[in-house]
Formats: sequence, C-alpha cells, structure tokens
Amino acid sequence: MTHQARLPYFKLAPKAFQAMYNLSNSIRKDLLGARLTELVFMRVSQINGCAYCMDMHWKDLVKLGMDPRHINAVAGWREAPYFTERECAALRWAEIVSNIPQRDPSDEEFAMLQQHFTDEEIAELGFAITTINGWNLLSVSFRNPVPAD
Repeated sequence: MTHQARLPYFKLAPKAFQAMYNLSNSIRKDLLGARLTELVFMRVSQINGCAYCMDMHWKDLVKLGMDPRHINAVAGWREAPYFTERECAALRWAEIVSNIPQRDPSDEEFAMLQQHFTDEEIAELGFAITTINGWNLLSVSFRNPVPAD
C-alpha cells in the first residue's frame, strides 16, 4: 500500500470538507468529556484502520494527560483496568454503531448505554461516532498519510 495521498480531497471538495470540519467542531466535548470523546475517536479509528486519525487522537489523549500505556490499551479496553464504567459503555457503543453493517444495536445494549448517559449525551455520542467514522473513511480511502512529526 502506498503512503502517498491519492488526491487532496479537502481542496477538491472545499465546501463539503468545511461542512464536515464544522460538524467535527460542533461535537460537545464539554458534555461528554474531552477524554471520553477522544477515547471514542481513537477506538473507532482503530476499528477502521485509520492510521492518520489514530496518530492524531493519540497525540490529543497525551495532551489531555493520559498515560501512553493506557492509550495503547484502548483496543483491549475490555480487559484493561484503565477505563471507567462510563468510558467502557461509550467504547462498547462506539464499536456496536461502527459495526452496524454486521449487526444491529439491540434494545438491551441500548439500555446498558442509558445506565451511564442521558439522552442528550447519547445523541451527542452518536454524532461523535458518526463523524469520526466519516473522517476515517475519507482518510483511509484517499490514503491520507500520517504526518512525519
């Protein structure tokens, strides 16, 4: 696989790119918590194999003061002792939503999520998951390279 970008999609579709960027900036990290939001972004990026986004969200989690060892355990969150019940619920829901083509989120799984989040937070989490999935699909399909630094 090449590490060269296939095309500068952000320049070729500037209006759509700006709309997506604005959507990203509208995600309420103050409501969900910056750490939780970035953990969800990291996990979804791992699921989608988006190295560009994994690198970006790893750096963001480090800036938030998260131990790099804990960040490295995000893919194994079920077995790692570093995550709160609320974070685990969000990571589980992020995995379920990101895998909708393979399985439908059950009412039982949704009820489990409701034990940790308000309806407003669940709605916001849904947009966070949807947005990072979109960025991942763009970055992977257009081969957005990981920055050298």
